[in-house]
This record gives sequence, structure tokens and C-alpha cells, in this order.
Amino acid sequence: MAGALAAKLMALNTLRRKPARSFTVRICTMESDMEISCEVKWKGKDLFDLVCRTLGLRETWFFGLQYEVKDTVAWLKMDKKVLDQEVPKEEPIILHFLAKFYPENAEEELVQDITQHLFFLQVKNKILEEEIHCPPEASVLLASYAVHAKYGDYDPKLHKPGFLSQEELLPKRVINLYQMTAEMWEERITACYAEHRGRTRDEAEMEYLKIAQDLDMYGVNYFFIRNKKGTDLLLGVDALGLHIYEPDNKLTPKCSFPWNEIRNISYSDKEFAIKPLYKKTNVFKFNSSRLRVNKLILQLCIGNHDLFMRRRRVDSLEVQQMKAQAREERARKQVERQRLEREKQREKHLREEAERARDELERRLLQLKDEADMANEALMRSEQTADLLAEKAQIAEEEAKLLAQKAAEAGSEMQRIKVTAMRGQEERRLMEQKMLEAEMLALKMAEESERRVKEAEQLKQDLQEARESERRAKHKLLEITSKAVSSPPAAGVVPAELSFSRENLSFDFKDTDMKRLSMEIEKEKVEYMEKSKHLQEQLNELKTEIESLKLKERETPLDVLHNQNTQQGTSKHSNFKKLTLQSTKSRVAYFEEL
Repeated sequence: MAGALAAKLMALNTLRRKPARSFTVRICTMESDMEISCEVKWKGKDLFDLVCRTLGLRETWFFGLQYEVKDTVAWLKMDKKVLDQEVPKEEPIILHFLAKFYPENAEEELVQDITQHLFFLQVKNKILEEEIHCPPEASVLLASYAVHAKYGDYDPKLHKPGFLSQEELLPKRVINLYQMTAEMWEERITACYAEHRGRTRDEAEMEYLKIAQDLDMYGVNYFFIRNKKGTDLLLGVDALGLHIYEPDNKLTPKCSFPWNEIRNISYSDKEFAIKPLYKKTNVFKFNSSRLRVNKLILQLCIGNHDLFMRRRRVDSLEVQQMKAQAREERARKQVERQRLEREKQREKHLREEAERARDELERRLLQLKDEADMANEALMRSEQTADLLAEKAQIAEEEAKLLAQKAAEAGSEMQRIKVTAMRGQEERRLMEQKMLEAEMLALKMAEESERRVKEAEQLKQDLQEARESERRAKHKLLEITSKAVSSPPAAGVVPAELSFSRENLSFDFKDTDMKRLSMEIEKEKVEYMEKSKHLQEQLNELKTEIESLKLKERETPLDVLHNQNTQQGTSKHSNFKKLTLQSTKSRVAYFEEL
């Protein structure tokens, strides 16, 4: 027994003398995973900075590394060693790179495209996982922007029915709420998708975030708490302040405390204390379930409060530089997009001209083919006519020969009659009569022979003309065939295969150009505010279209609450303004009386 104990102590001493020099961490982002080999001495900030550099992210203040501990989550502390925190002990250590704090206005605060993309992926995932409640009509519109961000402009030739069959675009709650097939949902999403033509993928993601940030549960972290009376409540922490909810209603807070009204936040064990800015107001206290939860609430409160105050101060030099670079990049992309649009229009025009030229060549080829077919038919008819005329001429020659033979026989007969006419007067008279008849017959036969000879000559002449016509038809067919094969394209005709050389363009931005672009950007903001009314009308129209197919019995409590808020005209921002109009003292008193 003592020997075994001594062996264990020796093994422990050996491990202490040779500690592990590194450990492996797997970083899970919303898009992909990466494994990093870390040194034992690394602090949370070392690991976090490495991840941000790998992603090319400069707006690091929104994000953090999250890990699971027991039945809750925690965020990696930047100033402590990674292995000294409550991270999982098995390797690789799994950490999730997520947005820890949300912006008040995504369009104004998110500068980098990578920041915007990471927020887009995280918010979309929370909506699909139903961590953020989203009404059906807004779900359809958000799905259309998600499709645009993935596929670009709608093209009916490429995006045919069924192209969204494998995509997860709507929360299951919304799908189950209506008697609609997957094809019907795709049809409505595609109809909205087609209206977004002309936007880039970055713009589609920003439109998604601008709609999502108005949802009641967007960016809110919920925690179960109890007030002094022991009433179960929910504490919501977001970019605007602290909110108190009833446990079964995460949409509409009962009271709210903006960050500019809070002076100090602290906790002792499970009790959490918030000191309002006005000293005459009582300290706002509540109890949470565990000490670890209080630590998490404090982290989120401090971070959100710092960002809240930071937004209301002049931007730091780093942020000003980032925004200036972002404006220049957006301006450059705008110019490049316009150039590409012009190139597309030019290519489209050239393609249309090429198609017209191809159609003209095809039409001309068909015309030449028809002419060749007609020439072939004429040649065949000429050959048939020539054969027929040759046959008739041969028959006429044979008939002429036969008539000449008969005329010769008639002459011989006349000579014989003359010889025998001398035998007697009567016979002579008879013979003279016969001779006269024979002469008349011979004369007729001679005339007939002459007529037959003339007819034969005419037939020979017709045969020669037919052969000449055949020769001309063959010559014309050869001309048509040679013209169709060897003739060059007509002037102005563009070949079907085209190659275009694009010159590299460079642009020098002057102050006047930047001012003009800035004015255009401001003008776009004003236009967006004007379009918000159109957005609401679009949401109402979508809601009206699918309302008749809704199954009322499948509505969740949050759906019912959302419908009540909509009927009362209550929104996230209007309710927040209404609650903050009350004095801080009255709100604290109201919380304690809940």
C-alpha cells in the first residue's frame, strides 16, 4: 500500500517537473470551425486577438468567446489565463466565437463587411432556432433577403421552382401555423426575392439586420430573477438598458431602465444591486438563482453600458479611420458596381446584336437552302423535260424514216404502173387514174414526210433549248452553293462567340468627390426612412395574403402577445419610450410592487 502511494507521488512530481507546453482549442464560428494550438501561458486576450486577426475582424468590441459550464454559459475573460478559467478540461477545448453585444443601429455602427456578415449569420440562426420571436410576415421578408444574400439577383432562368427545397428559411413555428405547402412558401419568398433586384449581397444582409433589429427579442439576454416580494420575473439586458418582464411574456417589458439613468451596478452573492443616477431614488435590488449568473449579468451590463456611452461620444481615431475607410470602400464599390453595370449592359447589347446577327445568318442560310432546293427541283424538271423531248424526237425521226420509205415504195409503184399502162387504153385510163391517185397519195405522203421532218427539226431545237436550260440551272446551283459556303459575314454582323477585353480602371477620389458621395449616402438614408412606410405596407400585405391559411389553435403564447401588441400599435421602440417617460423612482417602486 505504501509502495503504491509512493509510486503515485513520484508520478505527480514527474508531471509537475514536465508540464504540458501547449493545448488545443477548437473555435466554432457561425460559418466554420478552426483549431488553434495555444501556449499554456496564454490569456484570454491572446487567444481572442488571434481569432480576430484570422477572421480579419477589427470591430472586436462586439464579440467574445463563449463556452458552456454546467447548465449555463460563460464568456472567456480577457485578463485571465485560459486554463485558469472554468473552460472544459477535455481537448480540444470548444469555444464559440459569437456576438456578445448588439448595436442599437446596425447600419450606423457596423463598419466592416465581416462584422455585418457575422451578425447576419448569428441573428438568422437565432430566428430559425426561435430564440428571437419573429411574426410570419416578417419571417417571409427576412427569408427573401437571406436568399438574395446567398444567390444574388433573381434570375428566372437559374432560379426555377424547387431551388429552395433544401434551404432552411422559416422557423418551424411559422410553417406549422399555416395550412401551406413548401411550394406555397417558396412562391411567396421568391415573389419578395424578385423585388430585391440590383442589391449587392452585403446590402441584402444589412436590410436583413435593419428589419431584425426592430423585433422585440432582438439582442436581449434573459435571466430569471426574484424581487423583494419573491415574485418570479425575467431580467432583460440589451443595448438600450435593463428591462423587467413577466415570465410568460418576453415581448413587452413591464418597466425599463435606460443605461443613462444607471450610476452603479454591483452584486453580493446572489443579490444584485443597481444604483440609479438620482440619489433620491431607492437602490434597485433583485436576487438571481446562482452566483455564476450574477457574474454573467454584471459582464453584460458593464459591456452594454460602455458601448451605450461610447456611442454618444466622439468616435475614437481608430473608429474614425475605419469609418473613413469603409466610406471609401463603399464609394469604390459603388463606382465599380456602376462600371460593372455598364459592362453588363454593353455585354447584353453586344449579345443581343450577336443573337440578331446569328438569327439573320440562320434566316439567310434557310433562304439559300430554299433557293438551292428550288434550283434542284428546276434542274430535275429540266432533266425530265429533256428526256421526254429526246424521246419524242427519236420517235419523230423513226416516223420520218418510215414515211420516206413509204414514199419510195409509192414511187416504185408509180413506175410499175407506168410500165403496165401501155398494155391497153382502158388499162391506160385505169392506170392513169390509178397513177393520178398514186401521185396524189405520193404528194400527200411527201407533204406528210416534210411536215414530219420539220417536226423532227423542231423537236431537236427544243431538245437543245432544254439542254441549255439544264446547263444554266446547274450553273446557278453551283453559284448558290459557293455563295453560301464562302461569302463573309455582312458588315456590322457580330459573330456568335465574342471576347471582350476589359481595361483596368483606376479612380482618384478628390475632396469634392467624397463630399458628393457622402451627400449621396445621406440621401440614401433619407430615402430609406421614406421606404420604411413601404416596408410596413409590404409586411401587412404579406400578412393579409397568408392570414386566411392560419391555424389559430397552433398559435404560441408569444404569437398571441405579438398580435395584441400589433392591434394596440405597440412596438419595441414606442414601448421603451413610453416606459422611460416615467420617473426612475416610480419605476423602481413599480418593480418592487410586482
